[in-house]
Amino acid sequence: MHLALELAERARGQTSPNPMVGAVIVQGDEIVGQGYHQRAGEPHAEIVALREAGERARGATLYMNLEPCCHQGRTPPCTETILRAGIARVVAAMMDPNPLVNGGGFRRLRVAGVEVDFPVLEGEARRLNEAFLTYHLLKRPFTIAKWAMTLDGRTSTDAGDSRWISNDASREYAHEIRASVDAIAVGVGTILADNPKLNVRLKEYERKQPARIVFDGRLRIPLGARCLDPSGGQAIVVASTTAPKERVDRLKKAGHKVLLVPGKKRFVDIGAALEILAGQGILSVLVEGGRELHTSLLREGLADKIVVFVGPRIIGGVTSNGPVTDLGIARLRAAMTLKNVRIRTFGTDACIEGYANLLPKE
Repeated sequence: MHLALELAERARGQTSPNPMVGAVIVQGDEIVGQGYHQRAGEPHAEIVALREAGERARGATLYMNLEPCCHQGRTPPCTETILRAGIARVVAAMMDPNPLVNGGGFRRLRVAGVEVDFPVLEGEARRLNEAFLTYHLLKRPFTIAKWAMTLDGRTSTDAGDSRWISNDASREYAHEIRASVDAIAVGVGTILADNPKLNVRLKEYERKQPARIVFDGRLRIPLGARCLDPSGGQAIVVASTTAPKERVDRLKKAGHKVLLVPGKKRFVDIGAALEILAGQGILSVLVEGGRELHTSLLREGLADKIVVFVGPRIIGGVTSNGPVTDLGIARLRAAMTLKNVRIRTFGTDACIEGYANLLPKE
């Protein structure tokens, strides 16, 4: 099962809206087939492994980090291929939360006489496909809030200078996170201040760029913003239903997608926005700022994971330039405390990652 998880991990950032899945076929003490799902529309992991195993799959055990599918999608039901191959036993890490499967794959195999065992290494499997599970269980994207700050908790100087608080190694890791999600999001304030491209700039990166999302209640974004460059992939501007119609029309006429969601003045309902984005097939979002957007996510309990880079700098200042604003917390004991925290170093930078929300059980 560890090998199945390792194989699945190889396709991170490439399988959405499908999960990452690896498969290993064992005959006696010998691995006779293995594979993983490389991208949506291509063969599922068990099919790749069965093709490698050939006739040696008959009577063998199939290990997978997710329940095999039993429905017709872009590809045929994998359960039927497993049965035709003569697999005697299936060991799975977890049940598939997709309502089209959700235990149906296991039932189909058992009815046909295949031994089924699960869960095995379920915690690791759930973490691997946390975006897929969040999408199906909570009906919204898995959301990561990320920022870089100084030792004194500031994201910029009083003059607004923020380049660069983190070092080159930290920023490369940040781009690896970008490459693993369906979309990168910021508030319009970040666009007006920094004019970012919001793309993946890793060496030799040739895969599809994540969608770029701008939360802009009143549609203040200029048409010349770099994140709207059509050569960089899909751009989505999320605005309030109260946004001026002429600004909506201007963006649409320029060929950009505008999603209108409930909101007040220059703010949008972040929960409603995430639900609509899920309806657009976005399973994971990396939110890179600014502080009002981060604050909304944290206040509403919609930030699942937090990633913070801390650079060894102290800049001081008199303006409020922290990563979040008021969360309504008066007592320290009420502070948000991250779970499953991991601390890494990138040169002289520290990176703290943890979960604000843990996935519910099905």
